[in-house]
Amino acid sequence: MKRLLIAAGGGGDAITAALVHAALHGARTPALVLTYAWERLVVDPVPGPRGTADFTGLDRPAPRLTLVTPRTAPRAPAGSLLPRLAGALRPALGLLDPYEGVVGLARQIEEAARWCGADRVDLVDVGGDIVARGDEPTLRSPLGDALALAACAAAGLPTTVYVAGPGLDNEVPRAVLAPRLGAPAFALAPEDTDDVLPVFDWHPSEAGAMLVAAARGVRGVCGTRDAPAPVLLDDSSHQVHRLTGDEALRLSPLARALADCPGLEAAETVSHTVCGFSEIARERQRAAVLPAPPGPRPAGEAAAVLERYLAFERALRAEGLAYVTTRRITEELDLTPPEADALHRSLAAGSPTRRAAPLWRLAEV
Repeated sequence: MKRLLIAAGGGGDAITAALVHAALHGARTPALVLTYAWERLVVDPVPGPRGTADFTGLDRPAPRLTLVTPRTAPRAPAGSLLPRLAGALRPALGLLDPYEGVVGLARQIEEAARWCGADRVDLVDVGGDIVARGDEPTLRSPLGDALALAACAAAGLPTTVYVAGPGLDNEVPRAVLAPRLGAPAFALAPEDTDDVLPVFDWHPSEAGAMLVAAARGVRGVCGTRDAPAPVLLDDSSHQVHRLTGDEALRLSPLARALADCPGLEAAETVSHTVCGFSEIARERQRAAVLPAPPGPRPAGEAAAVLERYLAFERALRAEGLAYVTTRRITEELDLTPPEADALHRSLAAGSPTRRAAPLWRLAEV
């Protein structure tokens, strides 16, 4: 028998689901995490989520259940970090394919529950947009969460919703979420993060990285990529809130409106009606102007990269930031993967206190 969890929004939520599972049941307890292959354009340049047809090497233990393994690969031009995650996380990873809408997702969840021998579902979200109303001005990506919540309701399995690190995804502010979530159920401890910590050496999830950092005692203001404001990590940032599926559904107009939705295109239409936008349409717009990845650069550039970082660091410190995510460093300095790895090694070797894993501590100006 395996515990069945669902990573509500894809991306870093699969890591958070593994983290919450470890805190609740122990990392060695068998589990299956169902997750979307819906990742940032820096990972997958094709807008929207990927379905089963976008991968090779999926395992199919049941007709509607597909498992991602380290042997799985995305079909070009799509990209995905799920195969690498499958090799790094203890829980097995199953792919949620949203192209048949809530109806198809519910069938996938039902089949996964039968395969696991599970009689209930834990639905995990980092940040809290799973309980968004839809009209919050900073809301950016509610559709995946709402589809998962609606699908759990349609599947008819008892569902517990866990919201970890409210506000860490820099969408719905924590102060707005607090009345909806109530008191926290528990707080993540440093030892809960041990298994997932190495993942952030290469995975770009910023909300997940800040959640882990907060659980490990990091406190202060952190700068993230493409966010309207920095995030304050304090004693509440590693807390986890628990709701029933019915409670979460009452809080989410989008999830309620998606009931019986037959496909992803129809879900986009519902999102336009409820929220005034479709995040997939926004991804299409961004993908159309996405710059080409940086090409090879001449050898011997390490010193120049370090100088660029130090100037970047001084600017962020002057803004009052204390920490920065790996993703922000990599993207704002336009680093290739080898350049980013070399810079991180140089920073960690030159001043070990700069590393506040999985974040980077900014040196005093």
